[in-house]
Amino acid sequence: MPIEVSEILWGVGGKRGGSYEALILTLNQKSWRWKSGPANERALQYKIGEKIHGFTVNQVTAVPELFLTAVKLSHENTGAKYLHVAREDSNNLFSVQFRTTPLDSTGVPHILEHTVLCGSQKYPCRDPFFKMLNRSLSTFMNAFTASDYTLYPFSTQNPKDFQNLLSVYLDAAFFPCLRQLDFWQEGWRLEHENPTDPQTPLVFKGIVFNEMKGAFTDNERLFSQHLQNKLLPDHTYAVISGGDPLSIPDLTWEQLKQFHATHYHPSNARFFTYGNFPLEQHLKQIHEEALTKFHRIEPNTAIPVQDLWDKPREHHMKCGSDSFAADPTKQTTISVSFLLTEKGFEEERIEALLHKIEIQMKHQSTSFGLALSSYIASCWNHEGDPVELLKIADKVTQFRQHLKENPTFLQEKVKQYFKDNPHRLILSMSPDESYYEKQAKLEAEKLKHKVNALSEEEKKQTYEKGLELIALQSKPQDTSCLPALKVSDIEPTIPFTELEMALAADEIPVQYCAQPTNGMVYFRAVSSLNTLPEELKPYVPLFCSVITKMGCGAFGYREQAQQMELKTGGMSVSPHIIPDDSHLDAYEQGVLFSSLCLDRNLPDMMHLWSEIFNNPHFEEEEHFRVLVKMTAQELSNGIPDSGHLYASVRASKTLTPAGELQEMFNGMDQVKLIKRIAEMSDIKPVLRKLPRIKKYLLNSDNMRCSVNATPQQMSQASKEVENFLKGIARSKKERKSVRPHVIESPEPMPVGRERLNCSQITRKLITEPTFKPCQMKTHFLLPFPVNYVGECIRTVPYTAPDYASLRILARLMTAKFLHREIREKGGAYGGGATLSHSGIFTFYSYRDPNSISTFSTFEKAAEWAQSGEFAPQDIEEAKLAVFAAVDAPVAPSDKGMNHFLNGISDEMKQRHREQLFAVSSDHLIDVANKYLAGGKSTRGLAVLGPENPHIAKDPSWVKR
Repeated sequence: MPIEVSEILWGVGGKRGGSYEALILTLNQKSWRWKSGPANERALQYKIGEKIHGFTVNQVTAVPELFLTAVKLSHENTGAKYLHVAREDSNNLFSVQFRTTPLDSTGVPHILEHTVLCGSQKYPCRDPFFKMLNRSLSTFMNAFTASDYTLYPFSTQNPKDFQNLLSVYLDAAFFPCLRQLDFWQEGWRLEHENPTDPQTPLVFKGIVFNEMKGAFTDNERLFSQHLQNKLLPDHTYAVISGGDPLSIPDLTWEQLKQFHATHYHPSNARFFTYGNFPLEQHLKQIHEEALTKFHRIEPNTAIPVQDLWDKPREHHMKCGSDSFAADPTKQTTISVSFLLTEKGFEEERIEALLHKIEIQMKHQSTSFGLALSSYIASCWNHEGDPVELLKIADKVTQFRQHLKENPTFLQEKVKQYFKDNPHRLILSMSPDESYYEKQAKLEAEKLKHKVNALSEEEKKQTYEKGLELIALQSKPQDTSCLPALKVSDIEPTIPFTELEMALAADEIPVQYCAQPTNGMVYFRAVSSLNTLPEELKPYVPLFCSVITKMGCGAFGYREQAQQMELKTGGMSVSPHIIPDDSHLDAYEQGVLFSSLCLDRNLPDMMHLWSEIFNNPHFEEEEHFRVLVKMTAQELSNGIPDSGHLYASVRASKTLTPAGELQEMFNGMDQVKLIKRIAEMSDIKPVLRKLPRIKKYLLNSDNMRCSVNATPQQMSQASKEVENFLKGIARSKKERKSVRPHVIESPEPMPVGRERLNCSQITRKLITEPTFKPCQMKTHFLLPFPVNYVGECIRTVPYTAPDYASLRILARLMTAKFLHREIREKGGAYGGGATLSHSGIFTFYSYRDPNSISTFSTFEKAAEWAQSGEFAPQDIEEAKLAVFAAVDAPVAPSDKGMNHFLNGISDEMKQRHREQLFAVSSDHLIDVANKYLAGGKSTRGLAVLGPENPHIAKDPSWVKR
């Protein structure tokens, strides 16, 4: 999701995960220890009926295909359900979920999810949840509101940290303060536009209120919400659990407290723990700190079965006319297509899907516990058996058996659930130019009604309450009640990853990284763009998105897609712009090819890459048109979720030479270009550019490769890579670079089986020594009710000593100043500061009701940093938060990638680590003065959002 891990999300549709993909795409890294890991052995010792700290063991099940053992328990006094998944994985996870079933669209479960995290009995300081982000080494902290449950998960690799976070989460969920001022801040309130001036008009404010206004600028989200509401109209699914901005102001503080009392009770709770920490410690803490204080109740939160319709229904809805949509004049209609042929389901399609499941079971990422928690949540919420969901191998075996016994098994299911099912909804959606205007008018009427209902005394109280809230938000927080790790708890050194280098096909560098990849092979390659003519550059992202979807060699585009599903876990191509680690005016430009497969399919995968490189198809004009329209629509739909990223890319455009390319490839310029192409009546001129780009890009001239696989697979992998590289084209003669300043940057060489000369392993960097950064301010006018704001400042590259200080400062400013000013006081959904690898320091805000005043807040944040108004404890907390990111677990497939993609070696990372440890208060004040003070560094500004009278009058802004 778009902001940082601290963001609290609202999930439309309520089925977060709910699929094999969500679960299995995420197996964690330590597979070499799983099969006989002590965590599994301990779990298998539990006996049915055994009593442990108030809990009774109900079931113990080994699931060998996922290297885990599931232990199901129940709490004797309260009836709370508990599932522990023991697995030899150091990234341990806890979650608790409650069935939350609202019957109106005031957003009560969503506002409650925010408000319980604003202080509790044991931890009464405001916002312990956000404060713990800086007192912990958590790998994940969040909370989600789905349609019918609310989930609170966290994960960490540190046992003490786990106990600290568990204590905070238990107290937040079961014993929150739920203060009225917190409800006003997080949910909604009436407040003067300028809270200190009672002459300014009263307006609606509140974090969830603004979040939901932002959420429904996404037409896809609007559509899926309507789909659920209309398809299941008889109970909780007919309302919007996240809250309809027009209904949120109907929620009272009393209703919020009542909803907590009836829904956040152990009898309505499901606890989940995962990893290799001992279960007994978790049970003891949960029993003693929370469950002993409750008695069993009947929650009455069950959802009745939806009555089936006797005939299909139709519904039409309106949505915002997004100015970037591919074809805003056309109506969008949901449609269902069946994978049926005259003979039935194609056997290859079935095998491709089963192959996908096998890949997902073997591929490991670092957040398996989190994915597991999301995967089982929906089923468990409705009394389903979560352990049954985990037995994936059994399900595949059963499925194959059903097909064997009954060849028409799938056709019968389609007939039963689709063809002969009268409970069917046809939902269509069309854009309305005045949609946002109408919404604004309805909000204005609601506001008028609320304000007119206030007596003079109530108006006076509203003003006073606004001042009270500001005073509370401005008051320094005593966080001494909260538990915390110390910087001294952090390992001083990192483990180094062993890499081997070799030259393939005589001169192409290949990095080999032997890892416990569970029988998977991961292949990547980077091809330089240095020789590509400038006029073709803007079309590189489009080339990347279609090159694996147009057909190649003997395969048409349909056959190619099927081969990729049958033989690989995915093949993707993407633009690759990497700033140099020691020069702001140097960068690498290229294209990254990524893929993965089961080891038995490696020859097939490399054959597919050979065909894509040597014989790509560029003939299917109509198919190309469809791909372009899909790309345009995806880009357009992605803006409401990533608006702050688009603002930041634009704001940094003129600060470094790589910035312009970033905007061209990943910014609003790219969105506009694709929209323009999608609307062309004759698309041939664009299609003709693709073979020209191919000539410069799909050859081995300026290429480097990497392979991650098990040690046993390396010999075969190196042969396949060698064959691939020998088989692809080299250009007839070495082309001269179009941009003359290409410098060779030797990568640091680790010891390997073939220690190569540094000059042989180089990254081709573009350098522009005469580049002059300049300020630019851009306002993208979009029909949104909220803003996305970015301000970027040019600072220093990764290896510069000041980089570590700026990185700590960004975290410190976010936690101690910007979160309070932008989110709590300003009502934006999120905001903060970050430092990118490119040396760009970025201030941002997300779904923000303000824009110009947010820039003033950024300025005040810099002044606050220069004044040194922070304590040693604040610096300690900022360091903890940065190290939590630095030490986040890395999957076997990604080991060595920092070196391969970014040219950053383990030695450089260790040096950076030592610089982070050494950052002091003086360093922070120094870099704040040196780079963030007004006039010291070049900066860029950008806003995506509605019309703004202040910006409109200011000639220094470019309006787009």
